[in-house]
Amino acid sequence: MFFKLIILLFSSGLGMLSYPNPVNYERHTVKAKSGDGVYSLLRRYGLANDYCNIEEFYEVNKLDKQEQLKTGLKYNIPVYIYKYDGKSIRSTIGIEDWKKAVRIQKYNEDIRAKGLRKTNYLDSKILWVPHHELYCYNENRLKENKNNTIEAKPKTEELPATVKTKPEKNIKLHNALFGSKYEEFSRIDNSLKGKVFYVVSGHGGRDPGAQCTTCKEILCEDEYAYDIALRLGKNLIQRGAIVEMIIQDKNDGIRDEMYLKCDTDEIGVNGKKVPRKQLPRLNARAKDINKFYRHYKKKGYKDQKAIMIHIDSNRSDLKMDTYFLYHKTSKSGKAMAKNMYSTFKYKYDQHQKNRGYTGKIKVGNLHMLRVTQPPAVYVELANIKNRNNQKRFTLPSNRQALADWMYEGLIK
Repeated sequence: MFFKLIILLFSSGLGMLSYPNPVNYERHTVKAKSGDGVYSLLRRYGLANDYCNIEEFYEVNKLDKQEQLKTGLKYNIPVYIYKYDGKSIRSTIGIEDWKKAVRIQKYNEDIRAKGLRKTNYLDSKILWVPHHELYCYNENRLKENKNNTIEAKPKTEELPATVKTKPEKNIKLHNALFGSKYEEFSRIDNSLKGKVFYVVSGHGGRDPGAQCTTCKEILCEDEYAYDIALRLGKNLIQRGAIVEMIIQDKNDGIRDEMYLKCDTDEIGVNGKKVPRKQLPRLNARAKDINKFYRHYKKKGYKDQKAIMIHIDSNRSDLKMDTYFLYHKTSKSGKAMAKNMYSTFKYKYDQHQKNRGYTGKIKVGNLHMLRVTQPPAVYVELANIKNRNNQKRFTLPSNRQALADWMYEGLIK
């Protein structure tokens, strides 16, 4: 076995996750086989089902996501090697969760059965611990930390509390996030009163997400996703919904330019900077969503939904239609994805009859789908590197159309 000695340190960047006794551990390294890609390599070690393992692999090996693995080269995989203390898995790692310990035990047994390790951890005193068991949220971890969370304070923009039951037009609303041109707007109706929506634009801060650096102007995923998110949020608020914009930019409201300037000043809804590293970034926004969810649930709001808005990156010659992902355990998330898919298909059939629509609904084990408590759908709008797809989000009228279609799909 090939090990690299590292000191395990725990910092505040990991949010609610903590283990009582930092210990020395070794990270396991393996050689890439001929034909190996990141997914096939991690699948062989039973690690491909957790998105955070994939992200950790890229980060610890300092790989770009477009980079290919080299046959025979050693790579760190997201497995930590602990010296087994001879007592228990829980005391070795410093955890109390019995179910987690059982999963780690089973993982070691499965890996040995596959012939990927030669010895039993009881005999060799070498314990393998997958990265996702320590650093990825799951239902058990959320339950463990439920007493350590802080309830969110009511936001001053809770408009529905002051709105009359009967729909009233000409009610003037204000939201500075939408920018000087759109911050003043009117209520259309109260059809969504009592409903809460969490609108999350992908990436932000020092992470621009997917980019097209060879375009006439540099295109950054986070800027276009944010603009579309604002338009969607405005649509929902105009119908009486409570909307929490989880990522915010005080300087960039709804913009009608074709090319949106890339910047790094986005912040979280809590006013804090967006963490640069992916796992702390995702954990921070998931924590915000879950705090709001519990807050509104206590106040009697039963209908809460989350939507994550992204723009994909793929080969420049690949045209991609908008597709939707949901978590396999969420029936409500699946229904949301189906409704949005059918809306998009209907719109294309209506406006471009001979074009066809090739978007899909997929099961996704993405971190934000797995750890957020309200039902959630994850939307990939287009391929940022494809010239035809770029028109879908660079044209302001198309950005509004995407927001309108997503709105219609959400309220079905």
